[in-house]
Amino acid sequence: MGAFLKARRGQVQPGDVGIGTLPGRRVTGLRREEVAMLAGVSVDYYTRLEQGRERNPSPAVLNAIAGALDLDADRREHLFRLAGLVPTTRTPVRDTVDESLLELLAAWPHTPAIIINRHLDILATNDLADALYSGFAETGNLAMMTFVDPAGREFFTDWERATETCVANLRRALGHASTHERVQELVATLHHASAEFRMLWARHDVRGKTHDAKAFRHPDVGLVELDYNAFDIRSAPGQQLIVYKAITGTPSADKLRLLESLAATRARSIRDRA
Repeated sequence: MGAFLKARRGQVQPGDVGIGTLPGRRVTGLRREEVAMLAGVSVDYYTRLEQGRERNPSPAVLNAIAGALDLDADRREHLFRLAGLVPTTRTPVRDTVDESLLELLAAWPHTPAIIINRHLDILATNDLADALYSGFAETGNLAMMTFVDPAGREFFTDWERATETCVANLRRALGHASTHERVQELVATLHHASAEFRMLWARHDVRGKTHDAKAFRHPDVGLVELDYNAFDIRSAPGQQLIVYKAITGTPSADKLRLLESLAATRARSIRDRA
């Protein structure tokens, strides 16, 4: 928790929270004194939080500090999890996907769709999603695909944004006790493999998946721009359904249909050879 508070403090500018500054200010982000003032706590108390000497802040204090650091909903929830103030679920975490969901994915031949877990393992895909990710050597984990597989830098047109999103998602997953150990193992692997990952991990950014748009450069059909939505699967806590869609009438929609046709042709060729 202390490391998270310190990292976030360094990324909030005084103007973001209504603090005026004098010319020549050399401090990056907020001072401890400024956070304490905004949160209505003593400087000594806030300092002990950052240093890990105070481990039991009240919800009211955390809310005040979250406001002082201008934390959004995902970062605020992460802070409360780090402080042990979010109830933990007894529902077991599953990495298997319900048959009904597999059937749902298969029923969308024109829409790439995948199911992932909190640590970004790809648990299930449909045929068009397989075709979309066909340029990768392995498609087991989105973070490994982004940081480690050489295809990642070419596939994600805004690679820097993709890396930031992956790291922020993993930070959020680290706050869940049910996935903590697996995330730690993945982080250790990525920390060893990528200098970019090490730099981003030190920022302590936290974010979940929401509605967004992404651009991919596919080796067969070129640039494809897709919207996506993420849906929590209530029957399997920690799993998310990610559905991609191209806007009707756009070049990306045409390329998605071409990709579907190419995937079908290859599948027929494999069946014929067998």
